Amino acid sequence: MSDTSAQRNRPGAPGNESVGESAEQAKKMSVTKRGGGDAGGRGRTTIADGVVEKIAGLAARDVIGVHAMGSGLSRTFGAVRDRVPGGGKSGVSRGVKAEVGEVQTALDLEIVVEYGVSIAEVARDVRENVISAVERMTGLEVVEVNIAVSDVKLPDEEDDEPESRLQ
Repeated sequence: MSDTSAQRNRPGAPGNESVGESAEQAKKMSVTKRGGGDAGGRGRTTIADGVVEKIAGLAARDVIGVHAMGSGLSRTFGAVRDRVPGGGKSGVSRGVKAEVGEVQTALDLEIVVEYGVSIAEVARDVRENVISAVERMTGLEVVEVNIAVSDVKLPDEEDDEPESRLQ
């Protein structure tokens, strides 16, 4: 037997593909993606500080024992500012400051707690809830959540925020 005939009888040898195999190979070659690679890797996503601040503010307010966000003065000014169209920072992000990088974020929160609750437990719960919400929604790694308790809401105290005149 010559080398040529031995080579023709070997599977996968050039010129020895069956019709089904060559058609399948041609099909595989023609099913390439345009642009190649993962679509998620084609561009950048940036998340504004205000977006992270809103997420963190809502997550912190969900914790039992948190009465309000921000200091008394900032809550008073914020309540007035909220009534003015285009008045600036929304009430949702009041008391929250975020520093957002490309893959990480750090947060500072100022809270008012209800009288009678454990401040340490409330702070721990706020930290856990905020980290969970921010990481889940943004994909950013939360490197730190600093919490400042600026006041305690006593049962007989009235809220600092002025009531709305609108009925």
